[in-house]
Amino acid sequence: MNPTIRNCLAPDRNPRKPKLTLPKGAIDTHVHVFVESKYKMNPDRGYNPPDSTLDDLKHLHKTLGVERVVFTQPSTYGADNSAILDGMTALNAETPNRARCVVAITMDITDKELEALDKKGARGVRLNTDNKGGMPVRFDQIGELEARIKPFNWHFEWLFPGKDIVELMPILKSVKIPQSIGHFAYQPAKDTIKAPGFQALLSLMKDGNTWMKISGANRVSATDLPPYDDVTPMAHALIEAAPDRIMWGTDWPHPNKYVVNPNDGDLVDWFGIWVPDAAVQKKIMVDTPAKFYRF
Repeated sequence: MNPTIRNCLAPDRNPRKPKLTLPKGAIDTHVHVFVESKYKMNPDRGYNPPDSTLDDLKHLHKTLGVERVVFTQPSTYGADNSAILDGMTALNAETPNRARCVVAITMDITDKELEALDKKGARGVRLNTDNKGGMPVRFDQIGELEARIKPFNWHFEWLFPGKDIVELMPILKSVKIPQSIGHFAYQPAKDTIKAPGFQALLSLMKDGNTWMKISGANRVSATDLPPYDDVTPMAHALIEAAPDRIMWGTDWPHPNKYVVNPNDGDLVDWFGIWVPDAAVQKKIMVDTPAKFYRF
């Protein structure tokens, strides 16, 4: 690996069984896989991830009680989706309709290639301005890209620095196809739900075209490790604003972190603290993502 690019932490290799029992059919909507020896990294990446294999992921999900998964293209692979496509295909071969994915593409992709990706299980395009190498399209191409993927009922999945949300609002508001945002839109919990950025996010959620992943609590909390009680008001406000458009994910293996990573069992249990009602848990963990990703 390039020694000038930072090596990020590995996930906790010993996930514990959570106290919360996940609903049948639970979907983890945000994971990555990394295998250095098999898949070539983008030379323009911003970090070096540790190997985190499909077998590692299967062990994690067995421990947590997760039955289905959505692979999200990481910035480190640029627009080469081989790792997540291979992972998705392998899981679907074992158990039909077990996995879906969100890919990164360039504007020179053909309609036939889009159709082929859709048939394999791709459901959207990731637009990642937060990590180097994660945005292979320009902002002025968003409208054209939207038109290209709309016939496939795909969505945009955004990841951007939390401070950028107000500046990005004209673009986010202009999108007509469904769009999702990961990790609480990176709004810092310390700024509270009254902050302009979070209020802009709530406005976007109320428009009815945006889905939110209440994932990555360790990325927005004041602390890397639990408790994540400062994130609770954010989760509650988002669920109240758009109860039918909230999803959950582990963000495993928690890439681009350098101090400490949480145990994924803790992340599941904090979801249970934010969402104690079993019916709402099922909606967020099962019903909403199953419809959104067309499982």
